[in-house]
Amino acid sequence: MTPDILYEDNHILVAVKPQNMPSQADSSRDLDFLTLLKAYIKEKYQKPGAVYLGLVHRLDRPAGGVMVFARTSKAAARLSAQVQDRSLSKRYYAVTAGSLPDSGVLADELLKDGRTNISCVVPAGTPGAKHAELSYRVAGRCGGFSLADISLKTGRPHQIRVQLAHAGAPLAGDVKYGGAQSPRLCLWAYGLSFLHPTKKERLTFTCPPPQCFPWSLFEIPAE
Repeated sequence: MTPDILYEDNHILVAVKPQNMPSQADSSRDLDFLTLLKAYIKEKYQKPGAVYLGLVHRLDRPAGGVMVFARTSKAAARLSAQVQDRSLSKRYYAVTAGSLPDSGVLADELLKDGRTNISCVVPAGTPGAKHAELSYRVAGRCGGFSLADISLKTGRPHQIRVQLAHAGAPLAGDVKYGGAQSPRLCLWAYGLSFLHPTKKERLTFTCPPPQCFPWSLFEIPAE
């Protein structure tokens, strides 16, 4: 399998994760994106021994889209710092199986159950809960579906999926959180922006979601 590479240099690698592929190795033992990219680097540059590639952020397995990886430990540290201070920004498209207002901000407290790998919205002050916030605008409506353009303010496990479900608009295809009207979970990381770890230039990368149902219901710009 040949990865879709958007950009690479000696410090970073930007690529498009396919849907239903883990970001990194997990208990399923299925091929993961990090391993695939390490193999790509090893073959392309004829690297002897183990290949270093730092994972600085993740996408849920059912989701696809743009990710950046670090090719050096220094780049990994600097990109991780941007994740923490939120200067690394992520944009998502989501197709929801429920109606949303034209735009809004969702702010909730989320608690993850490690045994079931399910997060839920809980009252403020709940032990172990973490604040989650996102903003969105509705970019299209068709056939009972809405296309939401989402900007994350925080990065919590399953955040978009949980918050939209709690707002009454679960993601199409998200069986785990109540949106089972599509053959696939409709969440796509279409945009990523960050400072290059050594050049200090802001880089922005985009990739539209696949043109299959229900994405095909909407006119989504190629960016």
